Amino acid sequence: MICALRRRVWSLVSAILLILLLSACASQPATVYEGLGGEPGLEAVVDNLLERMAKDEQIVRHFQDADIALFRVGLTEHLCDVADGPCEYGGEGMKATHRGLNITQADFDRLVQLLIYAMQEEDIPIGVRNDLLKRLAPMYGDVVYQ
Repeated sequence: MICALRRRVWSLVSAILLILLLSACASQPATVYEGLGGEPGLEAVVDNLLERMAKDEQIVRHFQDADIALFRVGLTEHLCDVADGPCEYGGEGMKATHRGLNITQADFDRLVQLLIYAMQEEDIPIGVRNDLLKRLAPMYGDVVYQ
């Protein structure tokens, strides 16, 4: 009788673990883009980031002469492409885009922090945030001190 009870308990525990495992697998987005919430989620992150940049004295000075509407389109397209979304970034390369802007490591780090804050505020899951940052990190050398 005790053996039969143990088997039932183990069967129940195994079934629960299997359900939890399958539901965890099903909840993982196929792409970073999907994890960001697709187009509306990505646009919300970009808009949030732009608002933060506009209020940040360290960062805003780099955008005094920029066409912000055009920059928004390019940034959204770039992040969409990097996140494996349905976009193909058509702008200049990162090195050419940032040439002459004298972006320092501190500027780069601050912008990354603002992006993290924007993603947090838009409730982007931490795994998705980390995946996006991991994809952006190799661009550091093309952005800083150009």
